[in-house]
Amino acid sequence: MGTVLDSVGKLIAAYLSKEVPGYEPFTPSDPEHLRGVIEPGDVLLVEGNNRISGIIKYLTQSTWSHAALYVGPIEGAEEPNGEPHVLIEANIGEGVTSAPLSKYFPYHTRICRPVGLSHEDRTTVCRYAINRIGFGYDTKNIIDLMRYLFPLPIPQRWRRRMIAIGSGDPTKIICSALIAQAFDAVRYPILPKITKAGSRAARREILHIRDSSLYMPRDFDISPYFEVVKPTIVHGFDYTALHWADKQKPLEEVAGTFSVFPETLRAPPLVPEAIDEEASAEISAEEVNA
Repeated sequence: MGTVLDSVGKLIAAYLSKEVPGYEPFTPSDPEHLRGVIEPGDVLLVEGNNRISGIIKYLTQSTWSHAALYVGPIEGAEEPNGEPHVLIEANIGEGVTSAPLSKYFPYHTRICRPVGLSHEDRTTVCRYAINRIGFGYDTKNIIDLMRYLFPLPIPQRWRRRMIAIGSGDPTKIICSALIAQAFDAVRYPILPKITKAGSRAARREILHIRDSSLYMPRDFDISPYFEVVKPTIVHGFDYTALHWADKQKPLEEVAGTFSVFPETLRAPPLVPEAIDEEASAEISAEEVNA
């Protein structure tokens, strides 16, 4: 029975992982800018284009369907062309694997950076994820996979739970859950539940770490503890250097090389002008009485 479930699970995972044709990102990543800005400990959000990505976007009401953790070059892991693997991610049907940064160059991505994380804790987060390479997705748990085949209308309050239901270990090896566990190892918050306690004189906030299976890729984007890093702006953005294919250069009058109004307009005088004595004529009393 276990072999049958495992085979069915692999078929479902393969179907959900298949890319949807015709995908074209509205704003694809700039490879050089992305490579020059991203740092170890950064979370890379991805707008995926496979079948499960569309379902996750619906359930989370977000652009982001996948998340990977940037850990820097991993020793012994590289592409045939020599490019090192620098990302740790968890994929359905594959489990926890490493990948090169170029894997997501064709996609719309976003960098989310933890603020104020010490070098030691940053290293711990990266090492936690690296040590879990090889953790697999239990394809025998077909309930976790089959629920993605039927994207029925789900009330918003149940959408987060929809991603987390199922058995224990397999569900926790999803992309955002793995990264949440890594940050939980150093007690770095993502979206903790906050309750207030204390007397009138002193109040304090108690942060409760959520279960890692309840986290979604978009949570790193909306978290108040992660900074959104845009590579194009970090490297210095000059809008005047852009070349628009559908527009000509600005006209001279718009560019300001000469005034749009060639003649200077004068305001009317505030006091009456002096009377021209030569042009004026005296009127005699007789003419007035006449």
